[in-house]
Amino acid sequence: MVNEQKKKKKTHVPFRLNMLFFVVFLLFSILILRLGELQIVFGDDFKREIERTEDITVNNPVPRGKMFDRNGKVIVDNTPLNAITYTKYQNSDQKEMIKSAEKLAQLIKKDTSKVRVRDKQDFWILLHPKEAEAKITEKEWALYDQQELDDKAIYKLQLERITEEGDLATLTEQEIETLAIYREFNSGYALVPQIIKNKDVTPKEFAVVSENLESLPGVDTTTDWERKYLFGNTLKSILGDVTSSEAGIPKEQLEKYLARGYSRNDRIGKSYLELKYEDVLHGQKAKVKNVTDKSGEILSTELISEGKRGKDLVLTIDMDLQQQVEKIIEEEMLDAKRKPGTALLDRAFVVLLDPHTGEILSLAGRQIGKNSETGNTEMFDFAGGNITTAYNMGSAVKGATILTGYQTGAIQPGSTQRDEPLIIKNTPIKKSWKTFGTINDLRALQVSSNVYMWKTVIAMGNGKYIPNGPLALDTATTFNTMRQSFGQFGLGTRTGIDLPNEMSGFPGSENKSGLLLDLAIGQYDTYTPIQLAQYVATIANGGNRVQPHIVKEIREPLMENNELGPIIEEIQPKVLNRLDMKDEWIERVQEGFRMVMQVGDGTAVGTFKSADYSPAGKTGTAQAFYYGSDSTKYGTPVMNLSLVSFAPSDNPEVAMAVVVPWAYQGNTGPSVNNLIGRRVLDAYFNLKKTSQGAEGTTAP
Repeated sequence: MVNEQKKKKKTHVPFRLNMLFFVVFLLFSILILRLGELQIVFGDDFKREIERTEDITVNNPVPRGKMFDRNGKVIVDNTPLNAITYTKYQNSDQKEMIKSAEKLAQLIKKDTSKVRVRDKQDFWILLHPKEAEAKITEKEWALYDQQELDDKAIYKLQLERITEEGDLATLTEQEIETLAIYREFNSGYALVPQIIKNKDVTPKEFAVVSENLESLPGVDTTTDWERKYLFGNTLKSILGDVTSSEAGIPKEQLEKYLARGYSRNDRIGKSYLELKYEDVLHGQKAKVKNVTDKSGEILSTELISEGKRGKDLVLTIDMDLQQQVEKIIEEEMLDAKRKPGTALLDRAFVVLLDPHTGEILSLAGRQIGKNSETGNTEMFDFAGGNITTAYNMGSAVKGATILTGYQTGAIQPGSTQRDEPLIIKNTPIKKSWKTFGTINDLRALQVSSNVYMWKTVIAMGNGKYIPNGPLALDTATTFNTMRQSFGQFGLGTRTGIDLPNEMSGFPGSENKSGLLLDLAIGQYDTYTPIQLAQYVATIANGGNRVQPHIVKEIREPLMENNELGPIIEEIQPKVLNRLDMKDEWIERVQEGFRMVMQVGDGTAVGTFKSADYSPAGKTGTAQAFYYGSDSTKYGTPVMNLSLVSFAPSDNPEVAMAVVVPWAYQGNTGPSVNNLIGRRVLDAYFNLKKTSQGAEGTTAP
């Protein structure tokens, strides 16, 4: 019995082991079969999966942000364009590209004006390989075989031996059009859509290309855009320009923009607002990841992020006012040009701003010149000249001279001086435009006394006027004092306006005493129109030099219409400095400016006294020299005219600078500065009345 139990036990153990071995064998068999299947059946697929590249991301451009005026009118928009593009894949070969170009040339009309002789030579070699080979002699081919000539040398010889009259003349119009398209194909970068044609694409061209995309590898149809300036040339020089799709990013800026995720053929702002606010206007490009295999074939496409049009800018400019100001400048310039001595008059500028916030309501400049294409005389936008050109401004700066006199103790409010001809040894007699006798500071501003300013500066320089005697002054110190003081107003220093290329003007290089007197009446250092506007705004608002700005808000874009989106950033007023002067001093100069335009024989009373908005300001006439485009007149003595103003005088809401360089030759001429200034202020206050009377609108 015991033996039978032992025997059963012994036979049971081997059976379990056998089952275990069998299961293990079965599992190994399944594993081997699976590995075999993966290796043999799916091996190529997985090899491609392993070798494929997944980091090729294409950024598709989006329309730029729009620009609006302060009242919500669209100034700059985007016009949609039908476009034909080509995307060069990593596995695209030359023959396939030429074939696609040939087919496309039969479907569209392509401009060939940019095809160069070298392009034709390269293309002729591609089309005629045997003829190109025959351009090389047997001896040269032998040298090539002996490696004494390389491919580059052989190609150079072929190019040199291609003749325009013979070889290139055989290229047909259709082949040259094919070349123009092939040239565009080759100018693109792998997996980056290259625009082949986006202007004058006819509906028929767009439709027929769309219908034949399957036989045109790499070719696609899409919607492109171009900038549209709805007010034509109005403010164009300030709005700026963008590069074309052909030009893309300029070479000198390529590295900077590529590091920021741009593509080489992206359009970017190249001047003024388009350039200054490129980061805002450019938008967020759509990102598409192309998954490719090692040969470059696209396996799949994945949308990483949708594109978003650039953010919108709301400008401080009132376009209704801007257009009226430009029209006024044109009319008054053309009227002045009919008078004698005005042959060199070719430009005028006006700046209107809010003296408390620095918001620029109008930045206008017009220039008379010849159209380079037609040769006709035309009026061009020159708003940019307000920040890029500088002139002697004349007596308009006398408010700064008086305040500097107070600050240095050279004069006190109410101080009197005798306005008389100054006879200085070895110097021509210096006098005001009229002799006024004993006058105080207010009267000096009212009638624009030069002598009062000169005697003030002589006192600043620790000098004393003695008839027929020499003028001994501490000129170096006084020049420094004057320029530092003038700089507090913005004269001779950059205003900080939110535009590129602002200049600071030119200080005179010599420190002679006579030139110091010229500085006091605005006839030595040069200033820009925007500086003159900041200067008068500083006086108007009671002593704060506020930074002028032309962008009011940055807003999120609304894709569906021209309405304004939510505000992202609102530009706040920025005080750059406070005048180091007493409030009562500034108020006294404000009163002097009011007298200029409203009291007695003030120099601008004849033009402004009838105005119902209580203007204040200061006129300016400077003896200067012509430095314009007419080289035959270079250095001719001329008169510059200027005007600064604010209104109403008791509670200023607008400040203005008018500059008319080279207004006339000789001692007298048209007061075009005053005429422009009066009409511009009238336009501002009339628009204000109109907008206040219209329901739901606001004043400029």
